[in-house]
Amino acid sequence: MQWGFGGGGITEAVKMLLIANGIGFILQMMGGGLFNHFLALVPRLAWTRFHIWQFVTYMFLHANFLHILLNMYALWVFGCEVERMWGPKAFYKYYFITGIGAGLIQSIFLLFTPYSEVHIIGASGAVLGVLTAFAVMFPDRQITILLFFILPVTMKARTLALVFVGISLFSGMRGSADGVAHFAHLGGMVVGYLYMKRSGKFDDILKPLQKWNRQRRMRVVRDKEEDLEKLRKLVDQVLDKANDVGMENLTRDEKLLLKRASKIFKKESK
Repeated sequence: MQWGFGGGGITEAVKMLLIANGIGFILQMMGGGLFNHFLALVPRLAWTRFHIWQFVTYMFLHANFLHILLNMYALWVFGCEVERMWGPKAFYKYYFITGIGAGLIQSIFLLFTPYSEVHIIGASGAVLGVLTAFAVMFPDRQITILLFFILPVTMKARTLALVFVGISLFSGMRGSADGVAHFAHLGGMVVGYLYMKRSGKFDDILKPLQKWNRQRRMRVVRDKEEDLEKLRKLVDQVLDKANDVGMENLTRDEKLLLKRASKIFKKESK
């Protein structure tokens, strides 16, 4: 593939992701099958044994050198421009949301099939999520790719994204046996597109949780204030008794109550 975009140098988040993927690939080559078993995304293990870390770690493993080379090249080409628009923090967030979303979608499709034991690896879902962000922000940017590494083809970024959507959807529905996680590719793009269209905010999803959390915190504060008020009334009753009969004539429990109440009120006043 061949892209020719403007300069500006490699950006911070993209550089760190390239390094992390490179280290992951080297460790994978050294660790062999055992390394893949625990860090690749295996749908059955992820869902039934709660190996939830695999939804992140699978993105840093690749099948071979060509696999990681193509993914990292696309990440560099598209990711740098996206990161320049968003900044590193927002780019990291988007990258991992699309990568995790891709893994979730692919694993759900495979969970109840004979392929639930397969190992899903690769950053393709997250990288295609980055391509989706690029296509949304720069839909008319002209992209030149080498079809079959030979034939140069030029198209708009929006068209390129739609081509990947079509290939992933068709191959995934057909049940292609090419060893490619097509629904992960599609999932990364769909999650990325929805994220972009929501401007990176999922308010409708979070609002019920935020409302429940506010109510819970208000209820905790209210209960605490009610408990303190009850304690004040008890203390007032004991102090009234002390004024009548003297502190030395209070019961042991009443003296302990005053002592504990003093510590509580002192702590609350800080």
